[in-house]
Formats: sequence, C-alpha cells, structure tokens
Amino acid sequence: MTGALFEITFYLAAPFWLLMIFAPTWSGTARVVASPLTVLPLLAVYVVMAVPVFPELWTAVSSPDIDTFRDLTALAGGAGAIWAQVIAWDLLLGQWMYLQSRKLGLSPLLMGPLLVLTILLSPFGLLIFLAVRAVRLRRRATPAG
Repeated sequence: MTGALFEITFYLAAPFWLLMIFAPTWSGTARVVASPLTVLPLLAVYVVMAVPVFPELWTAVSSPDIDTFRDLTALAGGAGAIWAQVIAWDLLLGQWMYLQSRKLGLSPLLMGPLLVLTILLSPFGLLIFLAVRAVRLRRRATPAG
C-alpha cells in the first residue's frame, strides 16, 4: 500500500498544476487555486504514511541531524510521508505564485514554464519567480516620466 500511495501522490496534485499551466486565464482556475483545500488529499496521504513511522518522524524533526533524517527516509513510510509533504507544499507554493502572477499581470507564457520548473525543482522556480516579481513590483512603483 505504501508504494501505491507514493505513486498516486503527485497525481492528486496534477489537476491543479494542469489548470494553472494550461488554463491560467479561465475564471474557474483562479477560484480553485485560491483554495488551500486543494492539498487535503495530499495531507491525507501524508497522515496515512506518517502515522506508522511517527516515532522516527518525531525524532527526525525534534532532533534533526543528517543520520536521523537518512534513517527516516530509508523507511518506505518515511520517504512516502516526506514526498507527500513536499508535493503538498510545492502545490501551495505554486498556487501562491499563480495568484501573484495574475495580480501582477504576468504573462501565462512566462508563468507556464516557471510553474513547470517549480513542480520539478521548487526552490529554483521560487527564486526565479521572486526575482521576476521584484522587477514587476519595482516597475509598478516607479512613476512614469
């Protein structure tokens, strides 16, 4: 069961990513993406995976060191729980980026690839988005003239 849960985790998030990337201007996308409830199925997977390894999980987060974390991720439930957590946070991050991009009037042609990068390597996607956002905000604040 752990393997199956691990496998479906990304597919629970995929519909929301697809909306943000391929239907960014559809009004339904903004309504769906504005809800933090989109991560509930992912959090359910997290709980199912985390509960059986809770002692190891608690040790890894309460006294973090690389060996304790390695021990946690060596367990199928530990690796699955961490994966579900990463996918959930990445989705929330992508939703925030999407909503910010709409508010700032950023092109979907820019945001689509940036959201794909965020799915794959969220820290890089976030760094680039923050730079783009800063430039856009600075341009808006600069008076024309």
